[in-house]
Amino acid sequence: MSARRSIADLSADLADRAEGFCRQYFPEGRKQGNYWQVGDTSGAKGRSLAVRLQAEGGRKAGSWQDFATGEYGDLIDLLQERLGSVTLKETLREARSFLGEAPCPAESRSTRKAERPDAASSKRIARARKLFAAGKPVLGTLAATYLQGRSITRLGPALRYHPRVFLRPGEDDPDLPQRAPALLAKITDNRGQITGCARVYLDPSTGGLAEIESPKRILGQLHGHAIRFWSGTGRTDLIVAEGLENTLSVGTALPEFDLASCLTATHLGLFIPPPGITRIWIARDNDEAGCNASRRLRNQLESLEIACGDLVLAMGDFNDDLRAFGRDALRWSLLGAMKVQGLEIEDD
Repeated sequence: MSARRSIADLSADLADRAEGFCRQYFPEGRKQGNYWQVGDTSGAKGRSLAVRLQAEGGRKAGSWQDFATGEYGDLIDLLQERLGSVTLKETLREARSFLGEAPCPAESRSTRKAERPDAASSKRIARARKLFAAGKPVLGTLAATYLQGRSITRLGPALRYHPRVFLRPGEDDPDLPQRAPALLAKITDNRGQITGCARVYLDPSTGGLAEIESPKRILGQLHGHAIRFWSGTGRTDLIVAEGLENTLSVGTALPEFDLASCLTATHLGLFIPPPGITRIWIARDNDEAGCNASRRLRNQLESLEIACGDLVLAMGDFNDDLRAFGRDALRWSLLGAMKVQGLEIEDD
């Protein structure tokens, strides 16, 4: 059977299980009639991207389109975008694993040499780098007002601000995009290379989030990567968390720790730890998605012989606690959880 036919068969088999595929790889989305709706190919919350779950009117199951970017394709294409794979081989291996088949056979050297990074992914990464480079320091801007309004004082060079970022107010808005102010956060790999840019759209009249569908959006690749905030102390411990504001809330209470924000529970579970880290603290939401993400990351860390511990609040999220009870109370709570799990640290 030819490689082309094999890929076509895999695509058809994935289409037969389109809903299960979406629930596994895009758990932040939701089912709406015959479609699974999610924010974008990275799996963020929203409704811009729609996947057809069942064939209808001559249209195939498994076909998808991102109405914000104009991208479309089948579930093989979507899986490659979701994984951030640089080779087709990695995507096919994951597809076969999902379908319960044997791993892909080893490919020849000539085939591997012929593979190239996905052009569409490369373009989005280039756009993300260009956007972040156009930003300016956060202090004294609307972005600083937004963060201060959430009692966040932990900032860093991973954050910038831009007063006029392209925006479609509605996820399915067919009109030309507008421009709006946004907090920018660079997503990087373990080499420090920018792979994406998170955008938090802001309302200049309130200093809070813009009142639009999905005010938090991602451009580029997030799979395995994160927004990073270093303490400058060269510690071997790292706190890995979900959302940007929650991560910075933990960092406000624990300024001596390095941080990595994965933005979603899904990507928390997919985080690739940097070299030199011997222990990771997983700061997660106290819900099923956070629990599943923690379990998946723990399994990976165990195989790498990296110790890990959980930081979980009984109610709400870390930013809720920071605003309600203050920095010192959150610090005491987090250090108490660390001490229970074996970390001794001098407090101020």
